[in-house]
Amino acid sequence: MNRLLPKSLFGQTLLVLLGGLIISQAAGWWIYTMDREQAVRAIGGLAAAQRVANLARLIHEAPREWRERIVTASSDPSFRVSLARRRPAISENAGDSIAAEVIREFLAEQLTFGSGQQPLVSVSTSASPPFAGPHAMGRGPMMHGIGGFAGFGLFRDLQVAVPLSDGQWLTFATSLPDSGPAFSRQFLVSMAIMAIIILGVSIWAVRRVTAPLASLAVAAEQLGRDVTAAPLPETGSIETRQASRAFNEMQTRLRSLIENRMRMLAAISHDLRTPLTLLRLRAENVEDAQERNKMLATIGEMDAMLGSTLQFARDETVSEPRRPTDLAALLQSTVDDMSDAGLPVTTEPTDSIVYECRPMALKRALTNLIENAVKYGKSAHVSVDISQETIEIMIDDEGPGIPETKLSRVLEPFYRVEDSRSRETGGVGLGLAIAQSIVQSHGGELALSNRPAGGLCASIRLPR
Repeated sequence: MNRLLPKSLFGQTLLVLLGGLIISQAAGWWIYTMDREQAVRAIGGLAAAQRVANLARLIHEAPREWRERIVTASSDPSFRVSLARRRPAISENAGDSIAAEVIREFLAEQLTFGSGQQPLVSVSTSASPPFAGPHAMGRGPMMHGIGGFAGFGLFRDLQVAVPLSDGQWLTFATSLPDSGPAFSRQFLVSMAIMAIIILGVSIWAVRRVTAPLASLAVAAEQLGRDVTAAPLPETGSIETRQASRAFNEMQTRLRSLIENRMRMLAAISHDLRTPLTLLRLRAENVEDAQERNKMLATIGEMDAMLGSTLQFARDETVSEPRRPTDLAALLQSTVDDMSDAGLPVTTEPTDSIVYECRPMALKRALTNLIENAVKYGKSAHVSVDISQETIEIMIDDEGPGIPETKLSRVLEPFYRVEDSRSRETGGVGLGLAIAQSIVQSHGGELALSNRPAGGLCASIRLPR
């Protein structure tokens, strides 16, 4: 069941509103049906009782010899009238006794012929009109005269006997609509229009409330890629504006912290150049040639570390603009440059891949990984795998690989599998860290893994 429920805040809020709309519509339908049924019963009973009273007064006041003709003229298939010399056999205890009592009281008040007897009234329920035919109830003149109740599924049989002053009984037989259809065309149209209006307003309101939260999630994802991203617009409700303001302040503090750290790192790296230069001058005056060479090699290693650190700090503080770039062409040019330099680097032909990135930074990351593969794995082979969601660039080498326990640590700054720090066996341990930082700034992931056939595979996964 939970799998069918929406996961987003927009979907869940809209589902709650739709549930409330359905319940309210059902309640409205029930209230409408009950109210209409009462109205139909009241109007139908009143109209029939009024017609009975009018005809009874007309026949009672007319000359005796005219009564039969009036009765015959007033009777039709949906409203039958007749005269009887004896009291009709009408059961007053069956069916709708409440409606019968109301009609009886109405007729007793309207008809005072001095006979001393009360009108007899019987109302019973049936599934179809008792006088079905071309002029059945709902089509006859009486029903058309009071608004037309065609299409009703339940009817009530009404029988009335009115005593006249001369002892005759005037009887009436007709049918009353018991209730209307549950769903009329006008009702369905009105409910559909209200539902569409409420649904549209609900979608607009929910979208207006949840849109700033979606923007906040996108901004948080962008912050993980680029701390210099544009600030989040402070729009929406009071709570969302407060959240946006807090997010922007956090982004400002993070940017200031990173910039201060990089400036401090660059300053330290730059300031250490002066004492290193003095140490190099003093080392050159050492008489022991072997000792002098060791000291100069150590100073050179330290100078290289400072140079790499300074370059790393500069790259982090300088933000290159993103622009659409052909990754296949960028990769091919990188491989060609290194092949021209005599390095054993190969690649497979790849179709054009347009990707919005920082091309110079991404080229540096690729260069670092390829150089690492050549230096430690003898050669580098570059391939590209494209899917609907990611672009994966793989650099394979033929080296001994890296122990599984150290695969994650080699991405840390200044960490090297080989601890000698010799220029002959490797760099200072910043190449992979710089590559990882660049890939992460593009929202991607750099992963290292040992190949089953031997060697190391460096994989760059970039989101499309």
